[in-house]
Amino acid sequence: MKKDKQIKLALKNCGSIDPEKIENYIAVDGYKALGTCLGEKGSSEIIDVIKASGLRGRGGGGFPTGEKWEMASKFVADQKYVICNADEGDPGAFMDRSILEGDPHVVLEAMAICGYSIGATEGYIYIRAEYPLAIKRLKMAIDQAKEAGLLGINILGSGFDFDIRLKYGAGAFVCGEETALIASMEGKRGTPVIKPPYPVECGYKGKPTIVNNVETYANIPVIINKGAEWFSSIGTSGSKGTKVFALAGKVKNVGLVEVPMGTTLRELIYDIGGGIINGKKFKAVQSGGPSGGCLTEKHLDTPIDYESLKECGSMMGSGGMIVMDEDDCMVAVAQFYLDFSVEESCGKCVPCREGNHVLYQILNKITHGKGELKDLDKLKAISEVVKSTSLCGLGQTSPNPVLSTLTNFYDEYYDHVVNKKCVSKQCRALVEYKIIEDNCIGCTACKRVCPAEAITGEVKGKHVIDPELCIKCGACIEKCKFNAIIVE
Repeated sequence: MKKDKQIKLALKNCGSIDPEKIENYIAVDGYKALGTCLGEKGSSEIIDVIKASGLRGRGGGGFPTGEKWEMASKFVADQKYVICNADEGDPGAFMDRSILEGDPHVVLEAMAICGYSIGATEGYIYIRAEYPLAIKRLKMAIDQAKEAGLLGINILGSGFDFDIRLKYGAGAFVCGEETALIASMEGKRGTPVIKPPYPVECGYKGKPTIVNNVETYANIPVIINKGAEWFSSIGTSGSKGTKVFALAGKVKNVGLVEVPMGTTLRELIYDIGGGIINGKKFKAVQSGGPSGGCLTEKHLDTPIDYESLKECGSMMGSGGMIVMDEDDCMVAVAQFYLDFSVEESCGKCVPCREGNHVLYQILNKITHGKGELKDLDKLKAISEVVKSTSLCGLGQTSPNPVLSTLTNFYDEYYDHVVNKKCVSKQCRALVEYKIIEDNCIGCTACKRVCPAEAITGEVKGKHVIDPELCIKCGACIEKCKFNAIIVE
């Protein structure tokens, strides 16, 4: 994996320090930013630095971090809270987990800086219970920081108190939305609420609350240490700094990459990712997880930033980036993501609860060869309604995979509903298994493994597959050594 196109800020310590030893973090300027803030800067000065840096939330929405902190600082309350959203729920995403496992102190330091700047004394990390190693290292880091006087009472003799506790999530995707996350922390059902008021005014326990995700916090110390101007020199005019992506799918080099905002999809997939595996042709890339859209070859030179991805019908999201090749069926891909959204919807609002279910049913109908042309119009119309009327970001973005594939791969939808064919041969109901007579030697290997007994033929005789009995499991193809079975 090429490293010359990467700039590591959020991931700079991951893999290079021992995350279980606070001394290792301090040796690479750890807690220097906190010391600078407590000893040299007032709360408004810190917020001004974060605002000037141009840092935007890395959790999906991209709201300016400094502006959020400034709003929370202006509300007067007897208590304020700082929350780290570590409820990473996108399929294929593991950016936050890697930071928490590899550099837990950077999040603690950033949360303390945030607490000092807005006047909060309590912080919480809302983390998935499925992240046992991250939880273990966070607990160790909190204990070490307290022992060193970097968390708790009178931090570094400044008179500032700040403590951090962990709260565990059960893996609900909707709890990545800040109001649903807060509800879950309060012991309520994790569902979003109508905004305003926003959490910066009325959040956890009804008090002013900041919610940022792990990667956002991981950028704070380096901004304080190196300055807003340095940070804002990286990236584009509207999207400053770097972004961590989890590169996955049909690409040679999979894993986490951190690149400056404005890096193109082509650079990410081909220069860093090494291109498509097995010499296959690139077909699409799904950015932003289930909330994003599928981008095609014509989008490869699109710079990766908040505005450009939105214009293409996708979004930054938390940073999932799944690459697909010519063997992937885009109708089935849209169905996969809709299935996820239907499963993860909290059910509070009708558009998301019912609309996404109807979209999934239509897609299921199409992939089973029962679709009609009018279904394509229904998909678009219902998607637009769900996007514009859902309560939270889950419903507002869940139709993106449907709309983007309809726009960019309409011909595949047309083949499914009119010709009853799946060109990628991924939809079982639309393919047929056949034995090539000239290649079959009658070894009976395929017949012996067929669970449906759909293959007939004698030893050294020609074999035939009964399409009515065939369940299209693929066992026969895997067993045949003579390339005698094809899928049409």
